[in-house]
Amino acid sequence: MSMNVTPMPAFAAPSIDPELLARYDVLGPRYTSYPTAPHFTSDFGEAQLRAQADASNEDPIPHALSLYIHAPFCMSPCFYCGCNRVITRDREKGELYLARLYREIEMYSALFDRDRSVVQLHFGGGTPNFYDVKQMAEIMGVLARHFSLSRSVDREFGIELDPRYADADYVHALAGMGFNRLSMGIQDFDPEVQRAVNREQGVEETRTLIEAARQASFRSISVDLIYGLPLQTSKRFATTLDIVLAMRPDRIAAYSYAHLPEQFKPQRQIDSGDLPTAETKLDLLRLTVEKLTAAGYVYIGMDHFALPQDDLSKAQRAGSLQRNFQGYSTHAECDIVAMGMSAISRIGRSFSQNARDLIGYYAALDQGRLPVIRGLQLSLDDEIRGTLIAELMCQNRIDIQSFGARYQIDFKDYFSVELQRLETLVKDGLVTWDHEGFSVTARGRLLVRTVAMCFDAYLERQKGPGSPRYSRTI
Repeated sequence: MSMNVTPMPAFAAPSIDPELLARYDVLGPRYTSYPTAPHFTSDFGEAQLRAQADASNEDPIPHALSLYIHAPFCMSPCFYCGCNRVITRDREKGELYLARLYREIEMYSALFDRDRSVVQLHFGGGTPNFYDVKQMAEIMGVLARHFSLSRSVDREFGIELDPRYADADYVHALAGMGFNRLSMGIQDFDPEVQRAVNREQGVEETRTLIEAARQASFRSISVDLIYGLPLQTSKRFATTLDIVLAMRPDRIAAYSYAHLPEQFKPQRQIDSGDLPTAETKLDLLRLTVEKLTAAGYVYIGMDHFALPQDDLSKAQRAGSLQRNFQGYSTHAECDIVAMGMSAISRIGRSFSQNARDLIGYYAALDQGRLPVIRGLQLSLDDEIRGTLIAELMCQNRIDIQSFGARYQIDFKDYFSVELQRLETLVKDGLVTWDHEGFSVTARGRLLVRTVAMCFDAYLERQKGPGSPRYSRTI
């Protein structure tokens, strides 16, 4: 491989080359896991999961735990959404779900030694604040009875909120329960865009929750935006960005909308003729990167920005940043125990997923079984490639000598085919080489998924009819 000896700084802000981005705008995984979820199989079930949990308890230094709770209910559909959720306003359905969730919490807690502290907790959805303060306190009480919840200031206990169904009192109550990280969906503040996606949300109600979270001493406040939605223009989205920047959240996630109506039924309500052109969408991305970086936000990677003093930025600088199904994380080497419909765990050397509908989820728990329907036990090759891809996504660099020593491999020999694929990206300036390894450049940061795909052993095997459908890399 040729050697380019002018590597960019590891965390340089991404640069935008429209021709280059258009050329590499292909379908590809987001790599919240490797192997990715489409490769999980029904051969992996409860017995295999229990064996992995037993093995993880026997590690010389057992990992801390990260809990994920999936709250699937939403009171109205957002047309852009691709999440696994149930639309209802029936509170009784929520109670029926909690009865099963508590059973699952009890069953999972029995698999792990009590001295394994829970340093990370995340409630996602759906809409977690479908549940009122009393119910949320009850859920936290159940978790505290069955797991050892950390009280350290370094813990990360987060929850996603829909600002349309919460108020300042709700936020303060969450702080009293131990939550210290808040994430809120915005997507776009423009009224016409909101109507087109069936999510009308006011600026003031959002600002009120952010101010309440600050008053309640939340450690981190995050908001989500989406570019590429119907009727978006650069002028309209610039207004949204300016409003958000005035609120000064600690983190901002700006996701690319993936229009896949054949996979996600709500998206069929969107008129494809209202979607921005590829050129406009690229301009929305450029606008987002320029405005956020000019305002002092650090580009973490994969749509995420954070203020320099935020824990995500600190973790990236320290080399401890992680990536999982909840996005970027500050806690390394946790076993992820995910509970609720469709939730995905990583325990030991495995991935496992719960039933993706209420019927299957309830049926398993009512029969005294964990609701696992599929998963995967990782091979050594899976672990090696998964670690490499995660380091690319988080640190933008691979030191080939230390990486090879870690797994006792000759890096250039083990990845000889992959390094040939990487050569094209080197020529296009997405990657640079020095005498120690290779780095993703400023030109390549927005295309890090493309760089990671060079090392994905599953992509070549899955071509043809029935292959997984991924979103575009831009």
